Amino acid sequence: MTTTILYFSWLKEELGRAHDSLELTQQTGITQLVRQLAELSDDHARVFQDTVGLRCAVNKKLADWDAVVQPGDEVAIFPPVTGG
Repeated sequence: MTTTILYFSWLKEELGRAHDSLELTQQTGITQLVRQLAELSDDHARVFQDTVGLRCAVNKKLADWDAVVQPGDEVAIFPPVTGG
């Protein structure tokens, strides 16, 4: 099932896109999901080499980095302060 990852603020600018999609066949932790994202391109690897200070949400609810993502969930990754 397709899991959508949304990027906001400078993440969106650095990656040159607002979202990515990953096919997940089983639940995974956000940390593992970010490791998979880092393998998509050099830009992804650079942006996600250090996640300190980044926040995340699963299905529009703030989540910790140890939260579990189900196939089909929507994950948002953003800096702690974003612009309008």
